[in-house]
Amino acid sequence: MARRSNAQYGFWYRLVAAIAKPPLTVLVKREWSGWEHMPAEGGFITAVNHISYLDPLTYAHYQYNSGRPPRFLAKSGLFAIPVVSLLLRNTGQIPVFRESTDAAHAFRAAVAAVDKGECVAVYPEGTLTRDPDMWPMTGKSGAARIALMTGAPVIPVAQWGAQEIVPPYAEGGRGRRRFRPFPRHRVTVVAGPPVDLSRHQGKELTAEVLRDATEDIMAAITALLAEIRGEKAPEVRFDLRRSARQRRAERAAEAEAARPAARKPVEAEAGDAAEETAK
Repeated sequence: MARRSNAQYGFWYRLVAAIAKPPLTVLVKREWSGWEHMPAEGGFITAVNHISYLDPLTYAHYQYNSGRPPRFLAKSGLFAIPVVSLLLRNTGQIPVFRESTDAAHAFRAAVAAVDKGECVAVYPEGTLTRDPDMWPMTGKSGAARIALMTGAPVIPVAQWGAQEIVPPYAEGGRGRRRFRPFPRHRVTVVAGPPVDLSRHQGKELTAEVLRDATEDIMAAITALLAEIRGEKAPEVRFDLRRSARQRRAERAAEAEAARPAARKPVEAEAGDAAEETAK
């Protein structure tokens, strides 16, 4: 099991943990396992599924207690929020500059952290899952890119239960996410063995290589989640981009179908006007 002294975490990390852990302990029945798969020393990446706005905290609690504190890849915009920025920067979290056109440049800080021996935590989906049954979606290439650039292991992590406390989406169209602290919910977090990326090592980081390596990572996370849930994962992974394109196409088709109907009254009026002129 990966363990380090809390003294290695630094003042700010221990301060945030002291503030966050008591309420999380009250809210959550913890069912945690898999720490033995995490290296006790050296840099590595954890790839985690995303099901709730609460799960960064429940996962961070799990990872903190493993003895290897996580360095999250976080949206750069969060670092512009005064208090949040103070905590993120002082606990060593890593900004991701999504506006960068150079993916390798965007992840340079993550690569440096791994090379320095840190645990870098990545949500490969990039956002809350939109899968109707909350299975992991297709992933973005960040975790695979960092792993292949550094040679560091990727530890898949699956979590389930946080969505019962803070549902991922607004309910009933009211624009609010209902907070459900009671009854106390069980949150399961499981880490698995390192993902085997050996077939991708040493290759040029083409779009195809990164896509295949990313799918290997997502498959490992999904397999862990299937064990937690006791269910079979879907054969086809939900693709957020494809879904967005399909919705745009459907809206365009609906608009096109509605357009002739909207023109009919105008055309009828024009015909009546022409008839009157002829008379």
